Amino acid sequence: MSNVTTQQENRSVAAAAKHCFNQLPTDQGLGRSPLAHVTPPNAQVTRMTEAGVRFKERGLLGHFVLRCDPHNAQKQVTIAQLLGCELPLRPLTSAHQDDRVVSWLGPDEWLITLSLDQTFTLEKTFHERMDGHWALVDVSGGLTVYRLSGPHVVDVLKKSVPVDLHARCFPVGKVVTTVFAKASATLRRVDEDCFDVIVRRSFADYLWLWIQDASREFGLAVEP
Repeated sequence: MSNVTTQQENRSVAAAAKHCFNQLPTDQGLGRSPLAHVTPPNAQVTRMTEAGVRFKERGLLGHFVLRCDPHNAQKQVTIAQLLGCELPLRPLTSAHQDDRVVSWLGPDEWLITLSLDQTFTLEKTFHERMDGHWALVDVSGGLTVYRLSGPHVVDVLKKSVPVDLHARCFPVGKVVTTVFAKASATLRRVDEDCFDVIVRRSFADYLWLWIQDASREFGLAVEP
């Protein structure tokens, strides 16, 4: 029975690999970020040196949701080799290698964020190397990342999320899925005064307007 099961799993992996194809266009038209219309003349901004909050959209990144068994040691070894870092197994933690970030979302679920031009290669190698039960879903088209930084970034976030942001409770590398204003978001602390907010594209403009209003008293600068 085990041999039959193994053969079935191998056939499933082979079949999945056949349906893995590069979805990026071959020309220069890689799409538009949801805030492509935002430029300093269109926003209520201050000079960078005077701003208490700095905003930058890290648009057009690749995003995958990974589901697998965290207790399967062999899978964890293979995944670490593919990602360049081990999966963060402790709740609310993250790991990174260069510009690739892996965030814990649940006991068997992670969000992988990476450069868009690396998405096809990563997906292809997963199908080539992984076996058994697992899932890797490309959600790149549905998400964008806002980077908020500056001396008053925590003050703005206190207006926006029901999360204790004190460094003792929310250290660098911690990640939570929470409510940002009235939208769902994933919040990750990159540095003491720097956070990444991962949001759905459909909420992108709403949250951008919220951030402008919440930052008004501190001064807001938009980074290119």
